[in-house]
Amino acid sequence: MNSRTRKAVLSITDAAAQRLKLLLGKQSDRDVAMAVKIGVRRRGCNGLSYTMDYAKEKGKLDEVVEEKGVKVIVDNKALMVLLGTTMDYVEDDLRAEFVFVNPNEKGRCGCGESFSV
Repeated sequence: MNSRTRKAVLSITDAAAQRLKLLLGKQSDRDVAMAVKIGVRRRGCNGLSYTMDYAKEKGKLDEVVEEKGVKVIVDNKALMVLLGTTMDYVEDDLRAEFVFVNPNEKGRCGCGESFSV
């Protein structure tokens, strides 16, 4: 029997879960999303940036994370980049945004919009 535990693709903080519940609750009846979908795309001065959008269904190879009463779908093409990431929501005097704490990041641009692995 294999005793290795599987590393979580994504963990969600209480603040992120609370904000996701609020956003998903605002969906109109005819356009109800079941979750948000997280991914990455090539962009910015450091190569990659995070993407986030509403999702009505899960792709065939996507990973579903259900935690703290919310469902987040991780795009299958981003699984290896996002492995072990924590999704948080930060709100202060200057910003209100989702923040990804990714142990795989090797660098980040000065403005914080893109990263490299």
